[in-house]
Amino acid sequence: MADPVLYSFRRCPYAMRARLALAVSGVRHELREVRLSAKPDAMLAISPKGTVPVLHTADGAVIDQSLAIMRWALSRHDPDDWLARDDPALIASNDGSFKHHLDRYKYPDRHGSNAAEHRHCGLLFLQELDARLSSTAQLAGMQMGIADAAILPFVRQFAAVDREWFDTQPLPHLQAWLTAHLSSDLFRQIMYRAAPWCPGERPVMVQGGSPDHDPTRPHSSTPRSG
Repeated sequence: MADPVLYSFRRCPYAMRARLALAVSGVRHELREVRLSAKPDAMLAISPKGTVPVLHTADGAVIDQSLAIMRWALSRHDPDDWLARDDPALIASNDGSFKHHLDRYKYPDRHGSNAAEHRHCGLLFLQELDARLSSTAQLAGMQMGIADAAILPFVRQFAAVDREWFDTQPLPHLQAWLTAHLSSDLFRQIMYRAAPWCPGERPVMVQGGSPDHDPTRPHSSTPRSG
C-alpha cells in the first residue's frame, strides 16, 4: 500500500476532525467515503467495531480513534504548529460530557431523553468556550490549533440542531469563532462530497484537503458490463 487509506463519513464530527488534521499536515492519502448502512468489508476486516474514521497506514498499522489519527498526521508534518496549541483536558470534556449531552439533545427519541435538559447542560460547556474566546482568538492561543480542530465539528453539530436558538444565545465570541471556521477555505476543502467507495473504482487521492479529481463522480478503473 503506497499511501494511507482513510475510511470516513462526511458528516461525522470525528471524521471531520481527522480530515482537518490530515489536510493541514499535507499527508497524501486515499479517501474512502463510507455508507454507514452498508459498511465495506475492507474496513470491517481491519476495524471490526465498524465506526469511522479509520486510518490504514502505509506500513499496515490501523488507527481507529480520531484523535490518534490527528496526532499521527501532525507528528509527520505540522506546518502550522497545531500540536503546540493543544488542550487535552478541554478536548476530553468535549468528547466526554459535552458529547453525551449533544447526543441526547439531538436524538431524544433514540435515547429516551429530555432534549431541553441536555441542551442546557451542553450550553454550560459552550459558555466555558465563549469565556475562553473572550480573551484569545482561538481555544489554545491566537492561532488555530489541534484543540480548535478537535472541538469545532461538535460545536457545529450542536449549533445545527436548532440554529435559530443557538444564534440567540449570549455566546458572541463562540458564535464568531464558529462562523469564521465554517467559512474558511480549510473547512470547505474537507467537506467536499464524495461518492461512497466501491472496490475497483478510481481511488480518490487527497493532499492538503483537495481531491485529485471530482469525488462525486467516481471513475471505474475497469469496464462495467450492462
